Amino acid sequence: MGALPKSKNYLIKMSEITSVIATSSLIHPREIFRESIRNGSTAIIVVHNHPSGDPSPSKADLLVAQKLLKSSEIVGFELIDFIILGDARHDPMELGYCSFRDRRLIG
Repeated sequence: MGALPKSKNYLIKMSEITSVIATSSLIHPREIFRESIRNGSTAIIVVHNHPSGDPSPSKADLLVAQKLLKSSEIVGFELIDFIILGDARHDPMELGYCSFRDRRLIG
């Protein structure tokens, strides 16, 4: 019997979980994984934006990403990436986004 095929990771659904409240956004793993479980997902990519245009991760971003990574392991999801969107004109790396996977900030 051969090895199981690797997951294709195709998009099932894009969902807005929360939106900005004053100068911050509330994000909690239970809200993210509730939607993922409803949709039969096995992996997720979390994306949010920085209105300032600078996609450099804040301390809060790093904490949230680590919390999501730990939570995803508990509920059996793969956290493929945590991405911050910005504007290339305000990005020190001139990309306009920050991929935690690319920067090796998550797994």
